[in-house]
Amino acid sequence: MPEDATAIDYVMEKASGPHFSGLRLDGILSSPSPSSSPAAASNLAADPNAPKQPFVIGVSGGTASGKTTVCDMIIQQLHDHRVVLVNQDSFYRGLTPEESERVHEYNFDHPDAFDTEQLLDCVQKLKNGQSVQVPIYDFKIHRRSSDSFRQVNASDVIILEGILVFHDQRVRNLMNIKIFVDTDADVRLARRIRRDTVERGRDINSVLEMYAKFVKPAFDDFIHPSKKYADVIIPRGGDNHVAIDLIVQHIRTKLGQHDLCKIYPNVYVIQSTFQIRGMHTLIRDREISKHDFVFYSDRLIRLVVEHGLGHLPFTEKQVVTPTASVYTGVDFCKKLCGVSIVRSGESMENALRACCKGIKIGKILIHRDGDNGKQLIYEKLPMDISERHVLLLDPVLATGNSANQAIELLIQKGVPEAHIIFLNLISAPEGIHCMSIFEDCDLGD
Repeated sequence: MPEDATAIDYVMEKASGPHFSGLRLDGILSSPSPSSSPAAASNLAADPNAPKQPFVIGVSGGTASGKTTVCDMIIQQLHDHRVVLVNQDSFYRGLTPEESERVHEYNFDHPDAFDTEQLLDCVQKLKNGQSVQVPIYDFKIHRRSSDSFRQVNASDVIILEGILVFHDQRVRNLMNIKIFVDTDADVRLARRIRRDTVERGRDINSVLEMYAKFVKPAFDDFIHPSKKYADVIIPRGGDNHVAIDLIVQHIRTKLGQHDLCKIYPNVYVIQSTFQIRGMHTLIRDREISKHDFVFYSDRLIRLVVEHGLGHLPFTEKQVVTPTASVYTGVDFCKKLCGVSIVRSGESMENALRACCKGIKIGKILIHRDGDNGKQLIYEKLPMDISERHVLLLDPVLATGNSANQAIELLIQKGVPEAHIIFLNLISAPEGIHCMSIFEDCDLGD
């Protein structure tokens, strides 16, 4: 896999001024404005180091108002985008030994209880596309772990959740949308008692004492006044499914501006799911066994192949079922073959054979001849390839040069561009751009 490769499950299709189809690139590019021209989009995509602009969501509300439930529901519904959750609670200042001895007199709901400077630095780095190490705070000993952190990688969506994330203007300015979860005070108190006694090892009397002494006054002084900064207010928290659905739809609309397909209309992307992301996580784990790597890679490749087959032409066909009913369906493309770019492309052949019984598979080897940039091309293709639709197989796309050479060879053999579908699993952004401008293709309106 190339150093700068970005995880991508996608299919690319060459058609009338090459037409690609592909899965989703995970937030490589900044989005052009709606008025950007195709040329501007092309220039934007040409820079693989262009910083992406993640969508930052702030979620605030009183203690136990249901903020975490709302965040979890948003994450579940945004399953086709990378989403990370940053909790303000992770940035509590650790108590000194003196403060620990008088912990019942310490106000954990005051703005001074948090290390806001570190929180700002963390979110700003994530917005700039950098990974961060988020502290792990232990609520039982009221200190951070000294030897462990939570690694958070740059993502499409950053959810910043906490009771006071709207209090500091500098933090608010980092947010694209601010959500306030508004829940009845009695409900919040009941939830707080349950949470602190079960999860944080506290007794009911101490919970009630701290609520009356610190929690409620802090809500009245700091949290409730910050409600005025919210763009959206969600009554009843996680029980308000309508409000959450509307928010998720709004976020999806905004994220659509980052979609690779908006820049390259000839790229088709398979919608990512937690199942797909889970398999990508496994094959990227350096501790994975060879057997498991092969197993989960084959599963991902099978999904790509099946999606690619869906872009082939079909004809309507009627059949008679065993119950003598007439079923109107479709007939598969008859003239089809696979061509693998040796050697990595051969790893996709089994998935293609499993999907297409008896399919013919050719091979293309592109070999660099010395250091002069020249390439030697060897091929073994079906004699009638010019009459067939071709599934071009190569799971790894780096610079795109080899793939373009293979496509040029197929065209020389008489295969129409519209009959070439490129199936790919792992891609670097410059490879996508290189293939998209193959023979000066039109990027579309």
